[in-house]
Amino acid sequence: MSAVTESIEQTFISPGYLAGSGDPAWVTVPLRRASGWSTAGDPLVPRVILTSPDQLAQLRIAPDPDPAEPWWSLRHAHHGDQRAWEITFDAQTPVEIIAAVTDTFTAPAPPPTASVDPYGPLRAAGWHAPRHHDGLTSPKGMSSPNGLARVDRIVDESGRSAGWVVETSVHHLPAIWRAYVDGNTPSHVTSALFGALADTAPLVRHPHRVPSLAVTHGSTSTRQVSAESVAFALRDRTTALAQRNSAWPPSAPPAPPHAPTPRRTR
Repeated sequence: MSAVTESIEQTFISPGYLAGSGDPAWVTVPLRRASGWSTAGDPLVPRVILTSPDQLAQLRIAPDPDPAEPWWSLRHAHHGDQRAWEITFDAQTPVEIIAAVTDTFTAPAPPPTASVDPYGPLRAAGWHAPRHHDGLTSPKGMSSPNGLARVDRIVDESGRSAGWVVETSVHHLPAIWRAYVDGNTPSHVTSALFGALADTAPLVRHPHRVPSLAVTHGSTSTRQVSAESVAFALRDRTTALAQRNSAWPPSAPPAPPHAPTPRRTR
């Protein structure tokens, strides 16, 4: 007699950027368990801080009562030829989109000379130049086919790129969420963010946590899925990232001839 597989209801939401925030553990647990990021925080302050093993990157989650203030901040310090950079996300940014950015820390970075077109994933998904611009954005912005999401390149007074603003909004209502991308952000990181934004695969949420705008302006369908697949989704994701991380160890520069063997430090 075969065992009966338990199933539960889950709602599939498309486009994903209307799915709501989701569980922050989708981002934080893999960083901690698969990539060795350390955690810090004050038990009296509702804030989470994770720092990369090399101490160059830091992710801060700081809930703010002001909905206009970002909750997520990812900062990377100046290192070599790479200037310091930062990306911030509002509270309602889907965690899967944030994870696309943090997951770049578990993948091999492209060579410094490699040039990645950040807008490539958007063009491939049918995004187009928006019809209107304000005085601070260049005409190189991109808008989703349904007009609900937009990416604008911000320029400074000299005309140089100062970064990007990602915004999801419905008509004349306040923005659902925004992300700000520093102009110094590596192109492969920006491309990962835009790729997640343009991804047409639906995101999964509990039926009781589906935003109303996703129902009225997106596509939702609720169906039965394996309870086991839901329960172990985060574990499986963490395991996969840990395996990818271990498969690409950082390469150390070769020691010069006759150089003494460097001492191991803790």
